[in-house]
Amino acid sequence: MGKTYKRPEALSDAHTHYCPGCTHGIIHRLVAEVIDELGVRGRTVGIAPVGCAVLAYNYFTFDFQESAHGRAPAMATGIKRVRPDLIVFTYQGDGDLASIGLGEIIHAANRGEKFTTVFVNNAVYGMTGGQMAPTTMPEQRTTTSPVGRKTSEAGMPIRMAELLATLATPSYISRHTVIRPKYIVKAKRAIKQAFQYQIEGRCFSLVEIVSTCPTNWGMTPQEAITWTEDKLLAYYKLGEYKTPD
Repeated sequence: MGKTYKRPEALSDAHTHYCPGCTHGIIHRLVAEVIDELGVRGRTVGIAPVGCAVLAYNYFTFDFQESAHGRAPAMATGIKRVRPDLIVFTYQGDGDLASIGLGEIIHAANRGEKFTTVFVNNAVYGMTGGQMAPTTMPEQRTTTSPVGRKTSEAGMPIRMAELLATLATPSYISRHTVIRPKYIVKAKRAIKQAFQYQIEGRCFSLVEIVSTCPTNWGMTPQEAITWTEDKLLAYYKLGEYKTPD
């Protein structure tokens, strides 16, 4: 009987620090599979954020850099401009990208920097205790909005895929999730397409992945999947928001 499972070469055999039910591990595997399939592991550089994925460099077998909070796009810009032969990507959460790093990602996308961003959106600040993030849903309870997010005070959640898609320069913007197998297949396809565009030197690309955070949501992993489908995906609609002409 043949082997049905094999760890991608781009993925290390280290145990991750992520909470039960978190989808970072799935997303890591998809990124690793894509890098292996494209044959670019030897010239890939990842940029780790400040957030739950702060230790991402432990989980891959290619070069990684650690950025200051929100500054992954700036670091990616510098690396890619100095070494355009490298495949460079940022891996960022919603607190890192959509809050303190909002200006960084908007301007990098608007300049058309030719790196790839994998954006993980779980609607809270995960690493620091579940505080309200720019992506937190209306009426969603967090440690800093215990009675729910009030849009009259905090405004509506920011939809990054839609926001970046309004810019003229970036060419590939899409949103997916990995909470069930049917979604995982499409998410991998999008990640691979984003990296392929970079290999071809075509455009800035961002793939947003809607994720669960059972620990900070105060839910079981199964409850978190159901809440994601019922609440998050109703607002953060899946699909491709911008593709090259």
